[in-house]
Amino acid sequence: MLYEFTVQSSRREEFILITGEINRILAEAGMKNGSCTVFIPHTTAAVTVNECADADVAADLLAFLARLVPASGAYRHREGNSDAHIKAALLGTSLHLIVREGKLDLGTWQGVFLAEFDGPRRRKVKVWA
Repeated sequence: MLYEFTVQSSRREEFILITGEINRILAEAGMKNGSCTVFIPHTTAAVTVNECADADVAADLLAFLARLVPASGAYRHREGNSDAHIKAALLGTSLHLIVREGKLDLGTWQGVFLAEFDGPRRRKVKVWA
């Protein structure tokens, strides 16, 4: 079944932990073991799995992406958010994850994040479970 929830970002760029909401959906769906897909229908945001125990990891990722893809440059897109589109394309808009014993089967330090690159905005997250 398809489930959906929204996430409100508060800054132009940030990583927002969404693991708990996905696990809540899995419990609601009654899923015990299998897999789920997490997808966001946006072109300036992404989803990714990374360390969630130390917030400095997310800060380091954002800082690296800012150096790799600067906010301003010789971009042709008139809206002024080309960097956000490129960063989202680099990370991706979907994840396929294992579910075990009713929860995401992540590593000890892993969490699922919505990566915002053009906020603040209200984002949709879709979960197929």
